[in-house]
Amino acid sequence: MGRYRQQQPILGQCGEGIYLRSICGDQYPGEELHSLRTKLIYRHIAWLYTLRSQLLIPAPWEHINQNAHIARTTEKRMKYYGLGLLDDEVTKDQLENFLDEAEYARMIKYKNTATQLIDQQSQDLVQLRGRGIIEDFRHMELQKILQDFYEHQGKCERIKKFPLPRQYGSMSAVFVGIFIFLLPFGMVSEFHELGDWGTWISIPFTVLVSWVFLMMELVGDYSENPFEGLGNDIPMLSLCRTIEIDLREMLGETEIPPAIEPVNGVLM
Repeated sequence: MGRYRQQQPILGQCGEGIYLRSICGDQYPGEELHSLRTKLIYRHIAWLYTLRSQLLIPAPWEHINQNAHIARTTEKRMKYYGLGLLDDEVTKDQLENFLDEAEYARMIKYKNTATQLIDQQSQDLVQLRGRGIIEDFRHMELQKILQDFYEHQGKCERIKKFPLPRQYGSMSAVFVGIFIFLLPFGMVSEFHELGDWGTWISIPFTVLVSWVFLMMELVGDYSENPFEGLGNDIPMLSLCRTIEIDLREMLGETEIPPAIEPVNGVLM
């Protein structure tokens, strides 16, 4: 559960957007100030969707890239439960909406677009400080928020790119398989003491105990990576949309997309 908690601060807060609304106060009224606020807040929303998209890129050890049967089953689950996850066009559409054409064309070329968006935010804040639009204190606070976002992004990327030790993941499955193979021998001998009919009763008990251990192994296996786009993963799209709605309402916008609804009983 600790690995899940590390991811929540980055997709569960919109502190930068709230703080951006207060920059300059009433000293710089007008459309230019509103345009600056909108640009910075829109780029923050674009960063959220970009990070989500990058975390959904399949790693070589994930289930979608395993043997044919597991890969087909995983793909079927992503299509059934997923919302723009297998063939993800959500992020591309959002980036085009929140970045101007020139910036979008430049950012989309980078391997780590999310990092470059944070860097661009930082550069713009430096320019605003140089123009005297934001003071030293607010500039330092905003840069600190960007640093926090970058650190949380790094934590998410480490969860995604550095799985639990493979010897643990593979050997635990081997041990469970050995246990399930040997379990009937112990069950039959114990239940046989009840009589001949006891031997037959051992069969459902053996199946039940084997199923429990097998499910424990599968739960652990699928919990290693909460960014695969499966039904038991973190609902990143819903979190991104919630933050987008909050920030755009702060800008006074009325044409806001609806919140993400569950698909087949799963919130993505």
